[in-house]
Amino acid sequence: MDPNARFDQRSAAAQETMAILHDLSQLLNTGLSREQLKACVELIESGVNAQAVALIVQELRKEASKR
Repeated sequence: MDPNARFDQRSAAAQETMAILHDLSQLLNTGLSREQLKACVELIESGVNAQAVALIVQELRKEASKR
C-alpha cells in the first residue's frame, strides 16, 4: 500500500476518533472544547497518568471559578 494512502487512513481514523471522543465528552457534560480534549489525549498518549490529567482539569476549573 502506498505510504501516503496509509497516512491518509491514519489521519482519517484519528479525526474520527477525536470526533467520537468529543461527542462522548459533550454527552458527559465535561465542558471541554475539542482543543482541550485533544491536549488531554496528547498528554495521556505521551504517558501522563489519565487520573492525573483529570485532577489537573478539575483543579483548573476550581481556580477559574474563583475568579
